[in-house]
Parts: sequence; C-alpha cells; structure tokens
Amino acid sequence: MSQPTVAAAKHSSEKSADLLDQSALIDLAQRLVEAAKRAGADTADAVAVRGVSQGVEIRDGKVEESERAEGDDVGLRVLIGRKQAVVSTNDIAADVATLAERAVAMARIAPEDKYAGLADPSLLAKEFPNLDLLDAVAPSVEELEARAQAAEAAGLAVKGVSKSGGASASAGIGGMVLVTSTGFCGAYLRSSQGISMTAIAGSGTGMERDYDFSSAIHAADLASPDSIGKTAATRAVARVNPRKVATCKVPVVFDPRVAGSLIGHLVGAINGASVARKTSFLKDRMGERLFAAGVGIIDDPLRVRGLRSQPFDAEGVAVKPLSFIDDGVLTSWILDSSTARELGLVTNGRAHRGVSSSPSPGAYNLHMTAGKSTPAELIADIKQGFYVTDLIGSGVNGVTGDYSRGASGFWIENGKIGFAVSEMTIAGHLLDIFKSLTPANDLEFKYGVNAPTVRIEGLTVAGR
Repeated sequence: MSQPTVAAAKHSSEKSADLLDQSALIDLAQRLVEAAKRAGADTADAVAVRGVSQGVEIRDGKVEESERAEGDDVGLRVLIGRKQAVVSTNDIAADVATLAERAVAMARIAPEDKYAGLADPSLLAKEFPNLDLLDAVAPSVEELEARAQAAEAAGLAVKGVSKSGGASASAGIGGMVLVTSTGFCGAYLRSSQGISMTAIAGSGTGMERDYDFSSAIHAADLASPDSIGKTAATRAVARVNPRKVATCKVPVVFDPRVAGSLIGHLVGAINGASVARKTSFLKDRMGERLFAAGVGIIDDPLRVRGLRSQPFDAEGVAVKPLSFIDDGVLTSWILDSSTARELGLVTNGRAHRGVSSSPSPGAYNLHMTAGKSTPAELIADIKQGFYVTDLIGSGVNGVTGDYSRGASGFWIENGKIGFAVSEMTIAGHLLDIFKSLTPANDLEFKYGVNAPTVRIEGLTVAGR
C-alpha cells in the first residue's frame, strides 16, 4: 500500500510534534487489515481516530474548569461474504492477531447483509488535496484563558448585563487513518479552535440570557473575543421583558444562526438510510422542485479551512462538492456504499464512521446559496411577523414532514423588528416551508451548516 501524504506543522514542543505523527496509527491499521485476511476475512478495513482537546471555562474572571484529553482509538471491520462485524479498542498496543480473530469469529455468526461490502476500488481517492486543515500553532492554556477572560469582560461591560453565564475557549486536533484490503491508505488531521460567551441581562424572574460563539480551523479565522462578548451581551439585553402574541398565521423570518436548522431537516430526509427504510417524507420526490427557482443547497467537503472538510470519506471514496438542491430541485440522496447498493445507485462519497460502527451516510460543509434581497428588504413589507433567533425542542417528524418548534425572538411590526417575544411555537409542514422559503443575501461561512436570513410565508405562530 502506498503511504499517504499527511500535512504537518512545526510545534514548539516534542510532545506536540508526536501528536501530529500518524505513522504509528497507519502501521497499526495496516497490520490489522493484514491480520484479518490471515484470520479468514474476505475483505477488511481499519480506521484509527486521534483526538486531542483542551479547554478552559471562566466565570467572573476566574477559571472554573480546565481540562485536557488525548486518545487514540482503532476499529476493524471484517467481511466474510456479506456478513460483517466490527471490533474496536483504545489500546493501540493490543495484539492485532487476537483482535482480528475475534472480529472474524463474530462475522461468521453474523446475519447476512446483502448490501454490506467495501467501496468499489474504482471510486477510491487517488489524490489528497491540501485543504489547510491544520493550524501551525497550538494555543497554550494561558492563551485560552486570556481569550475566555477577554470575551467575558467585553460582555460584562455592556450596559444592561447583570451577570456572566460563563465564557470558554478551546482547541483541539482530530484525525483519521483509513486502510482497506482493496489498497487504500489515507490519513488526515484537522485542528479546531473556539470561543464562546453567555451573558445574562435583567433581574429576578425577568432575567434573560443569550450567547455567541466562534469556531474555526485556524486561530486567525476566529472572531475576536471582544466581539463574541459584546454580541452575546447585546443579544441578552435585547431579550429583556419579552411578550407573547396571540396565535396567528404570519410570515416568519429565521436569523442566520437558526436558519441552518432548515437545511438540517432537509438532509435528514434525503439521507440514503432514511430513503432506503422508507422513513422519509421525501422518499418519492427525487427530481421534484422543492424550493423556489434559484435556491441551492450545497455540500462541499473540499472547502479550504472548512470546519467539516476532509480529503476522502470513511470508506476511502474520493469526495467532491454536490448540490443536493439545484435551482430549487432535489437532485441527489446522501449516500455511502451500502445505502447506494440498496437503492440501486452509486455512492457519492458521503460515508462517515466511528471506530465501533460500520459506515453510514452523512454530509460535510453544508450551505444554502444567498438570495438577492437584503434582510431589511425581506422584512420591509411584513405588517405582522415573527423574527426567530432561537429554537427549542425537536418537534419535527421526518416521516410525515410535520414541523413544530418552540421559538423566541422579536415581533415584526410594519416592516421593522420590534419587541422581544418568547415561549412561542411555530408550526407548519416542511414541504410548504421549503416551497415558500426566500433567502436573503447575507450568507456567511461561520458554522458547519450555513444559511442566510430566510423568510417563510404563512407559518402558524402560537403564543397566548
């Protein structure tokens, strides 16, 4: 098997450098696959996952918690015909022969799955693009503390904030090694850094809280601690003295930080596993127009510095950007090899996997394309409406498409965002929501799932 190219960075300590060296994990995965073949497996693959994280939590200027975790885990999947089994361990010094023999013995008595199997070798990634997924400098604990303290201090400085709900900063490295008996060998590492702050405004039973956070692969792409604290505080102050409104049917506008949830409901419904089980309300709607013309929903695993980017999927299949919604039309399911076989299709490189499970389909960096109107223009003609900034609960039925969520935010009156509202419920059907959705032009890439401000027509809003 050829060795993959693994991005490396110079760190200040030998320990940090060791954490970036995946050669031992690659060797272990290769030995596991070879041992599985010797033990009687027809095919096999091994995945090794590295995780390193450290974080601090601050409240009232003092460190409440500081922790660091490191760990390597490895999993082996073996197949005998269409029977498969998976074993895993966090002991990287484990005897590979014993582990492989155990997996093969489990596979021999496992029920047959006619769709199980490794990915078609012709689909495996041959090249590993540089996605700039590893920051060259890992922050120290002192730097993390300083970020969290700065975010909290900025929030507390905003007039109307009564106390801190806490601030945190974190950093970590995650990585994956994958080796298959069909000749694939690949590895990658991805760093992560984050800052968050929660502010509390008001007093007594009238207290309200809100938050802000920033996550990035590289520290240079993080929002400043000062801006995180100020935004959290400003949001909290604006929520003080919320009201309720009478039940009505009005336009509902989703703030960008909650608009991505609508993409989440879509991708859950177009997941190949749900479609194959016939538990999706979209199972018979491939090729139909679900959204207005011009709306697109794109999944891009190759976005440089993307929070969920990676050069190959959990089966070693080459990945590429896909438009699941193109000009409003549903064009593809989310597929791994198994679900693709069950549906009579070909995987589109969306396999995800932990060390103790077989692959399953999922998405990467998702976003909804921006529209042409500004958020203010979307709101301008709304006489009465609801601007949603927070959603509560998970009352969405993926089988029927029925939608009901608790929500809070602000009431829209005569084209302007007005007073705060809370303890509301918004309800409708996802097909109607998708069809009437209008995106604004304020798309920013800040999360794993990104959407602009969106307007939905005629949702039922239930209050008092």
